[in-house]
Amino acid sequence: DNYRNPHPPGMQIPPPNPQPGPYDNPLYGASLGLIKTGLGVYGEKFLGSSSEFMHNNISRYFSNPQYYFHVNDQYVRNKLKVIMFPFLHSGHWTRISEPMGGRLSYKPPMYDINAPDLYIPFMAFGTFIIIAGFTLGFMGKFTPEAINLQFTRGLIGWGLQIVALKTALNLA
Repeated sequence: DNYRNPHPPGMQIPPPNPQPGPYDNPLYGASLGLIKTGLGVYGEKFLGSSSEFMHNNISRYFSNPQYYFHVNDQYVRNKLKVIMFPFLHSGHWTRISEPMGGRLSYKPPMYDINAPDLYIPFMAFGTFIIIAGFTLGFMGKFTPEAINLQFTRGLIGWGLQIVALKTALNLA
């Protein structure tokens, strides 16, 4: 009989989900709306200022960063084919331009296979970090610091490539 009922006779069974009382929780009775509103305003202010900071600093180097990420699956597939097998590319190698507002404008990457994009490099960098993490895990050397080191080395390598490319283009 005790096997079916683990509590001895006369013992009260506690309720499955006890409700907090006014003495159990220091915020009991505080207006959750007030707390949520305060945190929401603070979060919006923080995210707004950081996004404004990013927009101001990125627009210094890129006039419209969204232009470089305006891609679709078809573009990525075709661009990877051009990158990996350039000898199979039978089309032209110049960018497609169109007159817009009295000046020449280039089509975004989604419509022009030769347009520069940042989607593929960023995804390649993310893939590099993930594969590095798996490799370190298989070797038994995975730590968050090791992933951070790989990330930092990758960023430094990327920066050195940009500096080398800019130097080579300025010398030519």
